[in-house]
Amino acid sequence: MTWNIYFGADLTPLINTTPEEVPEAVTEVFNQVVQTDFPARAKAIAKQICLADPDLIGLQEVALWTVQSAASTQIISFLKTLLKELRRRGLYYGVIAVNKNFRNQLPSSTGDIVGLLDRDVILAKCHTPMMLSNIQEHHYQTNLVVPVGNEPFTILRGWSSVDIHLCHEKFRLVNTHLESESQDIRFAQAKELIKRAGDTNLPLVLIGDYNTNAEGTASPTYDMLIKKGFTDAWQVAGQGSGFTAAQARDLLNKVSTLSERIDLILYNKGFCVCRINTIGNKQRNRTPNGLWPSDHAGVVATLIL
Repeated sequence: MTWNIYFGADLTPLINTTPEEVPEAVTEVFNQVVQTDFPARAKAIAKQICLADPDLIGLQEVALWTVQSAASTQIISFLKTLLKELRRRGLYYGVIAVNKNFRNQLPSSTGDIVGLLDRDVILAKCHTPMMLSNIQEHHYQTNLVVPVGNEPFTILRGWSSVDIHLCHEKFRLVNTHLESESQDIRFAQAKELIKRAGDTNLPLVLIGDYNTNAEGTASPTYDMLIKKGFTDAWQVAGQGSGFTAAQARDLLNKVSTLSERIDLILYNKGFCVCRINTIGNKQRNRTPNGLWPSDHAGVVATLIL
């Protein structure tokens, strides 16, 4: 499974701000985090994971928010909350790899210091015959830099991988989240991913949010991945559009607005795909207060090695 579970807010109000504008922008962003209610969304996400019952999960935008005031520090860990919801359903997953990507701490208009750490995470089901080794966590060398409060801020991104031994066979699972705002940087990150994570003779499964529309007419990053010998599991066994992005930033749009297929499961030598489907994109998947589980749909595939 791959699923971008969403920070809970649109971060663009912070970009191109002056120092004087930062506190109001921070408050706007964090108010949306509260409104999009990750504890409620975590229940909906955990339900979908329970129904799909994947052995391996790659998650993106697994936020760690902190709010420091004079009296206390509030910690909102999307990872901790989701694992708790999974355990409530009798599902136990181990945290295999965590990419700690970009982070920042900025003042809000209420005098608090609000922090965000972006994380991508690989989870593996506990109590399975899988043997895991050679866990890797790396950052890309090429990243987008944007101005925040008149200061340059690097949107650091990366990839993680784990080698898996199962039934006398081995393969490598790779999870990533490529840059969304620059085609050139996204392409450079994908090239680095193939060069570094793909430096192995093992069969590869690439999962994640690639921010390149697999159904688009101009998708250089996607085209390059296919030319490098990877097969798009959706193209083999998917039915329907397979759209995975994106719902409204407040997650309250009444009709789904998914219109791009950017969350991918790719594989190379040694695999075939039995089935693949999207999850978290049906009206019945929404929370009781009307929130979509994420601004992305998840993707689940069953592969045979």
